[in-house]
Amino acid sequence: MRFSFLNLAKQALSAHRHWPEQWRFPEPKAEYDAIIIGAGGHGLGTAYYLAKEHGLRNIAVLEKGWLGGGNTGRNTTIIRSNYLWEESQGLYEHSVKLWENLSAELNYNVMYSPRGVMMLAHTVHDIQVFKRHVHANRLQGIDNEWLTPEEAKEFCPILNISPNMRYPILGAALQRRGGTARHDAVAWGYARAASAMGVDIIQNCEVKGIRRDPSGAVTGVETTKGFIGTKKIGVVAAGHTSVIMSMADVRMPLESYPLQALVSEPIKPIMPCVVMSNTIHAYMSQSDKGELVIGAGTDAYTSYSQTGGLHITTHTLDAICELFPNVRRLRMLRNWGGIVDVTPDRSPILSKTPVKGLYVNCGWGTGGFKATPGSANVFAHTIAKDEPHPINAAFTIDRFKTGRLIDEAAAAAVAH
Repeated sequence: MRFSFLNLAKQALSAHRHWPEQWRFPEPKAEYDAIIIGAGGHGLGTAYYLAKEHGLRNIAVLEKGWLGGGNTGRNTTIIRSNYLWEESQGLYEHSVKLWENLSAELNYNVMYSPRGVMMLAHTVHDIQVFKRHVHANRLQGIDNEWLTPEEAKEFCPILNISPNMRYPILGAALQRRGGTARHDAVAWGYARAASAMGVDIIQNCEVKGIRRDPSGAVTGVETTKGFIGTKKIGVVAAGHTSVIMSMADVRMPLESYPLQALVSEPIKPIMPCVVMSNTIHAYMSQSDKGELVIGAGTDAYTSYSQTGGLHITTHTLDAICELFPNVRRLRMLRNWGGIVDVTPDRSPILSKTPVKGLYVNCGWGTGGFKATPGSANVFAHTIAKDEPHPINAAFTIDRFKTGRLIDEAAAAAVAH
């Protein structure tokens, strides 16, 4: 068949006719066994694992906009598990193992690519921190290795290791199993697989209130499509968690920050891996379409803005052009911003709440995408069993009262 956009459109329409009935976004029922608020990767994944592993088929995923239209569609696709603390290592390594077989699991190509994630050291402090990570990871059976500047350049030939740089490269930590995946493909893969098992995905359905009985337990949600009853609610709505939880009188230890990224015009493959630098707050990889995917650290101020400060992008591009001089003349194709929720210890919350039947998954900061399958898997367990999975037992909301913080903030090596 001759390739053309018309043929692609015909194939898409033909495929649509074979989608399960539930995939056509039904109107909500009066009552569900569980409701997930937020149709991003974590929310759709949670619904999928609730149906597949826990036998709950009468589930609804409610989305204010359209599925995958929030942070899932605005991230820079990085996957890794080379964290310092054992709690974080367990959660992210669980996720990486699920990523490795996710396309086969969902029968949908999520474009997982274990091309390697390399973290650059520019100072003596960086060297000490990254070597500590290498040793801590290896003690837990997680791959990570130390590279000299020359070995780093061999792994990524376009990297500049000149000693005359403002921040010269003194070495690097490499996790070869790290890599990337296609962000929106993950959402669509989970959505299709969940829909095929009977999960209702209801778009353009904003939650306006959480109804509770006299004992305080949840009984359902008020939405723009009317009241929907349920005894279990999982909130997975990055950037809006505090607003939704306040409807049940639960105050969250969260702040929201803009996070920016951009892509270049597409070019032939030149970037074989993901390269990250915490010191200069920049990272870069290359997408399957040929775009160079570039991102920065979070903005320095709290905001719900999805643009962020222009100086953040400017400083990031200055740093990228020094690390990779051959990209200086490329044009920027588009840039964007997302909103990330951040906890005081920069580690997520995957937990029951003081309100019976209400569960929350939030506070990932810049770590949410890489955790998608692992987070969804253990959050589904928490909702179904009304108790945490051993992997997320430490990520409780009451740790902020007791002071048992995980504190992955400075330990995370880099904020992505």
